[in-house]
Amino acid sequence: MDHSTILEMRSITKTFPGVKALQDVNLTVRRGEIHAICGENGAGKSTLMKVLSGVYPHGTYDGAIVFEGQEVEFGSINDSEGRGIVIIHQELALVPYLSVAENIFLGNEVRGAGSLIDWNKANAEAAKLLARVGLDENPTTPVSQLGVGKQQLIEIAKALSKEVKLLILDEPTAALNDNDSEHLLALLRHLQQQGITSIIISHKLNEIAEIADRTTIIRDGRTIETIDMSDPDSTQDRIIRGMVGRDLEHRYPERTPEIGDEVLRVEDWTVRHPTQADRVVIDRASFTVRAGEVVGIAGLMGAGRTELAMSIFGRSYGRGITGRIYKNGQEIQVRSVDEAINHGLAYATEDRKRYGLNLIQDIRQNVSAAGLRRLARRGWVNGNEEVRVAEEYRASLNIKTPTVMAVVGKLSGGNQQKVVLAKWLYTEPDVLILDEPTRGIDVGAKYEIYTIINKMVAAGKAVVVISSELPELLGICDRVYTLAFGRITGELPVAEATQERLMELMTMERETAKDLAS
Repeated sequence: MDHSTILEMRSITKTFPGVKALQDVNLTVRRGEIHAICGENGAGKSTLMKVLSGVYPHGTYDGAIVFEGQEVEFGSINDSEGRGIVIIHQELALVPYLSVAENIFLGNEVRGAGSLIDWNKANAEAAKLLARVGLDENPTTPVSQLGVGKQQLIEIAKALSKEVKLLILDEPTAALNDNDSEHLLALLRHLQQQGITSIIISHKLNEIAEIADRTTIIRDGRTIETIDMSDPDSTQDRIIRGMVGRDLEHRYPERTPEIGDEVLRVEDWTVRHPTQADRVVIDRASFTVRAGEVVGIAGLMGAGRTELAMSIFGRSYGRGITGRIYKNGQEIQVRSVDEAINHGLAYATEDRKRYGLNLIQDIRQNVSAAGLRRLARRGWVNGNEEVRVAEEYRASLNIKTPTVMAVVGKLSGGNQQKVVLAKWLYTEPDVLILDEPTRGIDVGAKYEIYTIINKMVAAGKAVVVISSELPELLGICDRVYTLAFGRITGELPVAEATQERLMELMTMERETAKDLAS
């Protein structure tokens, strides 16, 4: 092994019952580089990193791992961490009710006399680690009081406490806003200057282009190629071609809009915070959506996008809600989720794992969950019909699994998102609100989601899409509303919209936005 190489994974093959997740995968990482790993959901990226970190111990896979010139056999995460390999998973593993310092040293406690924990020393050491990751927080602060961006930095501080040599980050910016993402990428560069090697798994190709020295592409459990990102040919299109095995000349499927009559109109919608009655979260918002139309809602984190959607969908959020909702010109009441569904509304939440799916149930049970009464006779669910319905959606939405009896928690992110869509499509809604429908899924799966949206509007449905990705809104919508400080600040036909114009409206000052809402 070359002295400049810190890690080599040779011919890694990992099999689960009925599925070959990895087949002869090879990966070489140079000392001190930031190495990106790309691939579609289910390609095997996370599985490969779990093999490396000992989550899947030696003996459960074929192949060899060579680290710092020595072949290693990790039986657990503790073994890999003992050698300086630390993985930060997409779902952060912090304990919310413990302090920052307690989380940093959990399982690796700072001990004083008589094997007791020396809290003064622990807090002082934690403060030094927080400074290294650029976080100005009191080490005694409970983690639950911090946002996800800061929690991500605490995970990195925790890794630094273990004298990390190789840091693995699985989708580190998936749940972060642009500012937090930029801070995290800057931190990785800073750690690189200190000699720390990083492997980053990400779907955000622009981030990879910005930060990675080299990128390895994995498709269907096999290594496709490793690209030097300084090479002029290392374009996003080349990476996409490697990931999906085909050219995506158009990232957004073409659609000829056939827009009909107004289906949904929301007028003067005002929502107060559920626990802070004096805080207005949505302020006199009004918008419309027509049959056959895709309407986008753009806004920065905290603008109130999700709160607007959830409050409309059966008052799932907020209190003191005022305003009117019209469906096909008639005012309707949506005081509960049940009423919303009965009126033909559906809402696919941005947090599919917590609110959209039951991860320990199978596909069949998840698909039928919102429309169970359609399968019930005299209180009994027709199991055969439930399987038939789920199988129909598995085929039509191309959910990649051999059976609808597969547990949803074991599916890739893109396939989980398709199950969420299937659940709501089965209710046969007239209006479908999609909140961040492609967050954390790869370009190939995104294209499939866009195709599903197009099929819905072609059938005369009305679709509202909330997204943080402005190119996505410009690529799939007919009109886009902008939101700032809970107020609608603009409405643009997509033909007149640009990312710059949308950003101007999304970053409007609070008082200006307030005047617009008046």
